[in-house]
Amino acid sequence: MNPLENLKKYKIKLASGSPRRRELLAMLDIDFQLVSGIDVDESFPADIPAHHVPQFIATKKAAAYLPTIGPDEIIITADTGVIVDDKVLGKPADRQEAIDMLQLISGRSHLVITGVVVATHLKREVFSNVTRVEFDRLQLDEIEYYVDTFKPFDKAGAYGIQEWIGAVAVKGIDGCYYNVMGLPVNHLYQTLRHF
Repeated sequence: MNPLENLKKYKIKLASGSPRRRELLAMLDIDFQLVSGIDVDESFPADIPAHHVPQFIATKKAAAYLPTIGPDEIIITADTGVIVDDKVLGKPADRQEAIDMLQLISGRSHLVITGVVVATHLKREVFSNVTRVEFDRLQLDEIEYYVDTFKPFDKAGAYGIQEWIGAVAVKGIDGCYYNVMGLPVNHLYQTLRHF
């Protein structure tokens, strides 16, 4: 019997356009439906601490999708941010911004924080997961090769740890690897198990 048998009474919906989040949630061996299409404003107040931003945005996403679900449905939303120097690096707008972001995190460590909301109309669990990632120093030609080849414009901090750059730049991580990909699967599993 699946340890997440308690979820059988629900239909689970993942509100995300991220193929990585879909793959990660599928690792839990539960049935779910991918939903998207609601344009959520991902802006945040200037005075909010950087490490609170992903949870703030995940909560905004949940608020947008909650009216679309039925009483027997669970909505899962998430947002991932890369934090360096108390600054949030979201998805780069273009090639130059991606290069700038990678130059900023080159040769140093940064935090990857994913905020997650699991909600029904009657219950809501909100949490964040933090992973520290240490990058080796990258040369400009390495950064340009990665950006031009892998086009990481849909990734916070302009990189995907599961891609080429993860192999050549990541010296170490402290925390959940899957969190860096966009969904802290262990933390989510524990939340769903007790939902």
